[in-house]
Amino acid sequence: MLHRVGTRILTVEDDERIRTAVKLALEDEGWTVDEAGSGEEAIELFHRGSPDVVLIDIMLPGIDGFELCSHLRKTSDVTIVMVTARADTHDVVAGLEAGADDYLTKPFAPKELSARIRALLRRIRPMSPGHTKLVFGDLEIIPDEGKVLRAGVELHLTKTEFRLLVELGQNPGRVFSRETLLDKVWGYDYFGDGRLVDVHVRRLRTKVEADAANPRHVVTVRGLGYRLQS
Repeated sequence: MLHRVGTRILTVEDDERIRTAVKLALEDEGWTVDEAGSGEEAIELFHRGSPDVVLIDIMLPGIDGFELCSHLRKTSDVTIVMVTARADTHDVVAGLEAGADDYLTKPFAPKELSARIRALLRRIRPMSPGHTKLVFGDLEIIPDEGKVLRAGVELHLTKTEFRLLVELGQNPGRVFSRETLLDKVWGYDYFGDGRLVDVHVRRLRTKVEADAANPRHVVTVRGLGYRLQS
């Protein structure tokens, strides 16, 4: 089993029993785990430890999971997974729109959690080189450097947004279904939710499009999926 050297995971959960069980399950996989019982404590640990993945329970005392996610996302592109007790569409979408890369629904089995984390860690690895620059009108994507520019101005994208854009950009004009993007970008070959793709496309458009409501580059192909065009 391959892991990144020194992989550190921060789990934020106010229920001590759940927090301990998650910590033990993740440590059993060989990862270093920090744990926080509140959003305030999580912020302190985050800035002290620089984790690779953060698991955030939505229902936290004080600073809730949505607010914590938004706070971390303002200064970091760390991979964030929201944990919710319900598969409620509002909670899931709100978590993703706050900046989360993925979500998990309680109760979840340790094997599911480990599989999800492994998929995320594979996705975090640098993308293979090959394209020096991809140009779509005023949009420039430089995969090897991890940069995206619009009209010459560099944009700040999360790791997931960047990988989504590069996947679309390396196959100009090709229509990608949600299922294909889940596999290519998130690495999920047997689990995943199309809402992940839809919300990330919306977030991506707010950054790469001059008018997100009328996208020029990242377009929807009704009934099929998404494609990138000039």
